[in-house]
Amino acid sequence: MLEIETDESDGYALCRPVGELDAYTVAAFRDALSELAMKPRVVIDLSEVPFMDSAGLGALIGGIRRAREHGGDVAVACSRPTLTRLLHTTGFDRIVPVTETVEAAVSALGDAQP
Repeated sequence: MLEIETDESDGYALCRPVGELDAYTVAAFRDALSELAMKPRVVIDLSEVPFMDSAGLGALIGGIRRAREHGGDVAVACSRPTLTRLLHTTGFDRIVPVTETVEAAVSALGDAQP
């Protein structure tokens, strides 16, 4: 089961999925990211995601693409070493900042501002 928490504060929108992100749960994650695509700054906190498969990665990339199409910036926060390793191994950290905390992700978004 996957729950998705969303919140807005201090000039950014936060999306925090809680649970496994896989082919069975990815639709809810994709929908949440679509709703946030119009926001200028989005932080996706994956710290409560114990497992993510290729469907989850695909939804994450799609959400980032949609946000950028609308002129937005995205950063990812993740404190889980296995998931962070996956993001680094797949080169995900080359398309968006991947940080350990939400605060660092917000800071990375601030650094990305023109």
